[in-house]
Amino acid sequence: MAISLTESAADRVKTFLANRGKGLGLRLGVKTTGCSGLAYVLEFVDELQEGDEVFEDKDVKVIIDAKSLVYLDGTQLDFVKNGLNEGFEFKNPNQKDECGCGESFTV
Repeated sequence: MAISLTESAADRVKTFLANRGKGLGLRLGVKTTGCSGLAYVLEFVDELQEGDEVFEDKDVKVIIDAKSLVYLDGTQLDFVKNGLNEGFEFKNPNQKDECGCGESFTV
């Protein structure tokens, strides 16, 4: 499987989907932005688009478009809490560097 979720990430996504009351799963992707070139994108999916790849881990569907899969293959999504801050964290083995603010990365 190209993408995996930690228990914490899977639980958080399930909670968000339950609160929304709808959704097939979570879309992971990349977009061009920032000083290093790429940024991660997370959004909920209500319907599949042509070319989407669907992976399932811990009863959560993860949807990725073919362009993004090249950059995200092997990535693990985690949900972490540090003090008052919490959020999703990408552990991407393809990532070579990131900008100083951590908003964008290169592969």
